[in-house]
Amino acid sequence: MRKLTYFIGATIDGFIAAPDGDFDFFLPHLTEDYFPHLIGEYADTLPAPGRAALGVADVPNSRFDTVLMGRGTYAPGLAAGLTSPYAHLRQIVLSRSLTTSPDPAVEVTADDPVALVRKLKQEEGLGIWLCGGADLAGQLLPEIDELIVKQYPIVAGTGIPLFRADFSPRAFRLTDSQVFEGGNLVLTYAKASD
Repeated sequence: MRKLTYFIGATIDGFIAAPDGDFDFFLPHLTEDYFPHLIGEYADTLPAPGRAALGVADVPNSRFDTVLMGRGTYAPGLAAGLTSPYAHLRQIVLSRSLTTSPDPAVEVTADDPVALVRKLKQEEGLGIWLCGGADLAGQLLPEIDELIVKQYPIVAGTGIPLFRADFSPRAFRLTDSQVFEGGNLVLTYAKASD
């Protein structure tokens, strides 16, 4: 069965973006040892223009073949004219406000996220990447099998949290951790057995 992985960047205090959705404050922390690691290990998660610029556009997907995004996560690329940000993946945008897709390569649906993920998990293929955002991650928390947090050495104080959900503690176990010279961490967690 395929697994759902929430692969996301976050501050030390657990925010994935500023209150207005901006995440450019992470960029100065892509250090010399950290950035190549992201390209080598997680090239599937790079937007298509970034893959082309870095010379990995033709590298086959190794982890994911499907990406799920909420409307807010899809919006910045769309505003910049990038209608198909992850052309190398099956792209699904979950939205109640966006009713039609601006690109034939992007599926837009208002379906129940949990039911959709359960259906996707039954299909053949590589993993399913939950790209964001907090509302969608909160709804899909019971279905997240793996959580990979790229923790940046920043405290934001406020912003958009990793999850926007009601209080419902879920246990995960740390399966891997990597520390980089600039203070960046990549923390991998698996859903703990019930």
